[in-house]
Amino acid sequence: MPYAQRPAALTDAPAVTELLNKIDEIEIGRPETDLHIVEAELKRPGTDLERDSWLIRDGDLLVAYGLLWDESGGERIDIDQYVLPEHQGAAARLLEAMEARALEKARENGAARAVVHLYLNAAPTLDTGLLRARDWRVVRRYHVLRRSLDPARDPFPEAPAGVRVRDCVAEEDRARVHALYQESFADHFDFRPRTCETWLHDIDAERLDWSLVWIVGTEDLGDVGFLLARDDREAMGWIRNLGVLSAARGRGLGGFLLRHAFAAFAARGRDTVGLGVDTRNTTGAPRLYDRHGMTVHYAVDTWEATVG
Repeated sequence: MPYAQRPAALTDAPAVTELLNKIDEIEIGRPETDLHIVEAELKRPGTDLERDSWLIRDGDLLVAYGLLWDESGGERIDIDQYVLPEHQGAAARLLEAMEARALEKARENGAARAVVHLYLNAAPTLDTGLLRARDWRVVRRYHVLRRSLDPARDPFPEAPAGVRVRDCVAEEDRARVHALYQESFADHFDFRPRTCETWLHDIDAERLDWSLVWIVGTEDLGDVGFLLARDDREAMGWIRNLGVLSAARGRGLGGFLLRHAFAAFAARGRDTVGLGVDTRNTTGAPRLYDRHGMTVHYAVDTWEATVG
């Protein structure tokens, strides 16, 4: 029976989640994709599911899924692609369709070409030979790190002299976190400025427990850093972002925020916390996480191709 292809809809989120968890089990040994994460991706502003999403079935079995989005308004286009390992024919078909749509989208933006990024586990179910044959290459590697937690081992740390920390339950602090994020991440690979509204969608702010978002400040510099964590993943507590302004680096504030988050998750009964980090991060983040007992769970590669 030939493959059947159609766009995704929000009502397909449970089936997509099931597919991604099958792939998780193959790639990392256990399912770690939550339904709400898939739903948030399908509701991404500016994504037209009729043109920017794909489902491929073999009979009744969903075997491949793709999603495309555009945050640059120019030539940079992002895609996700997932496939069961025995269905590489569907993967090849999907990759061709996504490249064509990426070029179309970039040209709609006024660009002559599309520079496409795809994010894959370092040992993916997708045959990377399909990518290399189409001139894709790896341009970055990220590590997903994790650490076990224990309330006895992970008490709340005492703030250093002249340092204060507060959570972000106050509405005005949310805009402050956005501003700190924009400034502290400005020099990071693949960073793209985004409005507060777009950022709030990207972090799924409606579901976010803002008591797990903290701002750190000093007497001499004011607000200089933040940590954004979330507790809505079944597999583990999650630290999404940790940033400190360049003027305040080297004072131990990142480590203080990290220990604060460990303690908060341990107090909630979590036994594991995780985060993602660019292995070529120039601010010392990988060393910071290593010093605090975080180890590699799995690796994710950014693949890039130029189309057009």
